[in-house]
Amino acid sequence: MALVLYNSLTRQKETFEPIDPPRVRVYVCGVTVYDFSHIGHARAYIAFDVIVRYLRFSGFDVTYVRNFTDVDDKIIRRANEQGISCRELSERFIAAYHEDMQALKVLRADVEPRVTDHIEPIVTLIDKILERGHAYRVDGDVQFSIDSFPPYGGLAKREMSQMQAGASERVEVDERLRNPFDFVLWKSGKPGEPQWQSPWGPGRPGWHIECSAMSMCHLGETFDIHGGGKDLIFPHHENELAQSTAATGEPYVKYWLHNGFVNIDNEKMSKSLGNFFTIRDVIELFHPEVVRYFLMTTHYRKPINYSDANLLAATRRVDWVYELLLRARRYVTKHRADQPSEANPDSSVLREFREAMDDDFNAAKALGNLAPVFDRLSALVEDKSGKPKDEVRQLLADLRPIFETLAIFDREPDAFLAESAETRRRWSLHKLGELGITASEIEDMIAQRAAARKERNWARADAIRDELAERGIEMMDSPGGTTWRVASTHLPAE
Repeated sequence: MALVLYNSLTRQKETFEPIDPPRVRVYVCGVTVYDFSHIGHARAYIAFDVIVRYLRFSGFDVTYVRNFTDVDDKIIRRANEQGISCRELSERFIAAYHEDMQALKVLRADVEPRVTDHIEPIVTLIDKILERGHAYRVDGDVQFSIDSFPPYGGLAKREMSQMQAGASERVEVDERLRNPFDFVLWKSGKPGEPQWQSPWGPGRPGWHIECSAMSMCHLGETFDIHGGGKDLIFPHHENELAQSTAATGEPYVKYWLHNGFVNIDNEKMSKSLGNFFTIRDVIELFHPEVVRYFLMTTHYRKPINYSDANLLAATRRVDWVYELLLRARRYVTKHRADQPSEANPDSSVLREFREAMDDDFNAAKALGNLAPVFDRLSALVEDKSGKPKDEVRQLLADLRPIFETLAIFDREPDAFLAESAETRRRWSLHKLGELGITASEIEDMIAQRAAARKERNWARADAIRDELAERGIEMMDSPGGTTWRVASTHLPAE
């Protein structure tokens, strides 16, 4: 089947037909760099990372642009609070963003433009909008006139009567405006703020015009795919679409793609609710590849519910797959199967992968399709005779391009499992704080129990075991000694 995708502009699935095949030009709105990136950012950038990777897997020549907003009210406010320059603050959080994305195996975009490096094209674009009669000047500001652009509201599918001023914290009611929904293209300079010269006086660009200018600068006036979170549809993408089309008279973007929200324990993520997690918070307790896997288990357009229970379930699944891959590799080596096999592009494994991904980049379905493949592989490596060695080898070969495209299960199993054990240990230590017990207390009680058992004081040994169990700790005895873990009764329900 041909690749189809859901276009937010038309509210329907459409066959993907690039403007200039095989070239595909993609722009995704990046972060405003005043703080560490959060789990919602991870959802967006993993979703579009998978999309870009699959387009390349499918033979398209992709140019991927993802920007940094490095001048903004929040950046200015945070920099002033810390007594540093906006540039210093931005550089710090751009570096942190790159570290977070690398941990999540999100590829760097081909171009990562910054607003402060694009002031000249921004000014040129605003000037063009003014010349075409779609903007007006007010006290050093330049405002876009939505009354001059009748299609306004078409992306968000909102009638003017339904719209509310202040739909975003970046939209402010201003009595100087001809229409309360007009939005700023250029802000006049204020003391103590970064500012640049323009035909309208010193100032800085508005939020929306930045993305229009940067995308057109690197991808042209019309390009294939524009992406971002659903929260950006209105007003940001609506305003982008209006000002870009008004400036050029040409269509701005052919396909608009938007990812769904991340909810925390079935509630909207919000700092005010105290359920706001940075990527760094999350990957301290859960392996980054587990986080990537988890965020791919729901279709990118749908909301996903973040919870400890869901991340623990994802941890168990990813660990199990890596353990299976380790067993399969050892099986092939032990039984001396020919090394290595090439992937068969006509195999059912790869065919089902393409079918899932061609249906609006459905990575969740693609992962689901792998379940019976993994079950088959698990059954094969249990065969002691070694007869299925070539089938095992071929399955591993067919899975390889899928793992590479999704950037999942593509690590050396030994290395991943060692890292996963460490993150699970950190999670357990974190959980101990809630249980009111420390690791050293547990180890001390295990030592006391070992001494009691050595003295054949079974009653004392059982009492220690029962006390730990009451406090949420389960012990496992083996020939190598006694280990412990947080008991399943004290884990969050799935």
